[in-house]
Amino acid sequence: MTETLLDIKDLRATIAGKEILTGLTLRINEGEVHAIMGPNGSGKSTLANVLMGHPAYEVTGGEVLFKGQRLQDLAPDERARLGLFLAFQYPVAIPGVTMVNFLRQALNARRGEEVPIREFREQLFSKMDLLKVDQEFARRYVNDGFSGGEKKRAEMLQLAMLEPSLAVLDETDSGLDIDALRTVAEGVNALMHPKMSLLLITHYQRLLNYIQPQFVHVLIGGRIVRSGGPELALELEESGYDELEAAAATA
Repeated sequence: MTETLLDIKDLRATIAGKEILTGLTLRINEGEVHAIMGPNGSGKSTLANVLMGHPAYEVTGGEVLFKGQRLQDLAPDERARLGLFLAFQYPVAIPGVTMVNFLRQALNARRGEEVPIREFREQLFSKMDLLKVDQEFARRYVNDGFSGGEKKRAEMLQLAMLEPSLAVLDETDSGLDIDALRTVAEGVNALMHPKMSLLLITHYQRLLNYIQPQFVHVLIGGRIVRSGGPELALELEESGYDELEAAAATA
């Protein structure tokens, strides 16, 4: 029997006193790939930030359960240790901190214990081979001077090392050309396994050409107004969001 991994019930959230999420409900089971699509300002990135515990956002209603635990009761680092991962739309640079040191500290925190150097190096090189990342990449400072594609590749390497239960990719296709997008998508597909779930947050259908979801949801006005299979993404690519936005405004 498939276990429920993430259960969002009537979630409401605000930032600076403005309500962005207005009653969002979503369930993700173990091993499933879901995509959330919607126009700008619909609440997609707010959802990602709320799930990860960004302090600027306040949950004002509803409940989020992850592996049966209330996320609202957990600090961001506790959520990460539990197996929640967020790939940011705009990853920040950390000058002076190498990728290898960053990854080792993150893995130690995820496991709650010091990972032996030899084991860490073997895992790191194995994941870099899998993602077709040059080993020199690990010696560079985190996102410092990285191109858009390199920043996303760095996040895929973090994803590979941390092995989360649920990975949330917030507009990972933002600012990428087709070649970079294909490279990142190939990395995500290589890392997928039956115990890992994926939540893709995107504005466009093009990412879904490379990472195919089982379920697609449309987020408008802070709540999901329609759900379907992969065909829904193709429909949105042709028709846009105007009709759904108009219907949501009168609901």
